[in-house]
Amino acid sequence: MDNLAPHSFYTVASVRPPIVQFTSVGEKDSLRNIRARREFVVNLAPAWLLEEVNATGTDFAPDISEFDAVGLTREPSAVVTPPRVRESPVALECRLHQILPMGDCYLVFGEIVHAAVFSDALDTSHPQIGLLEPLARLGRDEWGTIGAIREIKRIRAADWPGHFRREADGAYE
Repeated sequence: MDNLAPHSFYTVASVRPPIVQFTSVGEKDSLRNIRARREFVVNLAPAWLLEEVNATGTDFAPDISEFDAVGLTREPSAVVTPPRVRESPVALECRLHQILPMGDCYLVFGEIVHAAVFSDALDTSHPQIGLLEPLARLGRDEWGTIGAIREIKRIRAADWPGHFRREADGAYE
């Protein structure tokens, strides 16, 4: 059955190839489905879907569609078999790269084979984080949003005040 789950821990694991990683605490439906299908979709959880996202964490029986139970819309994925969430502004379609047991958890690595992003959330080809409004699951019953967004340019070492010089002995002055 179609499964959704708010995983607290996910991140980029590699840029080339593009791989996303999430942690399954124990063996849950998501992990079992990924093992069976060898494909999955990571849908960004935006603030405007907080109630629905939280509801997907309910321990529904495996034969219950979480899309139907929480009122989210299935959308066919472009490349993989599992559907994506139509209401999500970003969907990363993945093929299983590796599952790595780690203590009482499983690290799931998926190679991103297609990324779908709401066009109105893009500034040319770059997503505008303020329009995506990502949620962060902080633990237990706590959720957060990104808050104020600050932009600051990176400083090249050559432009750093007092420019570092490497001495022959390897020390910096």
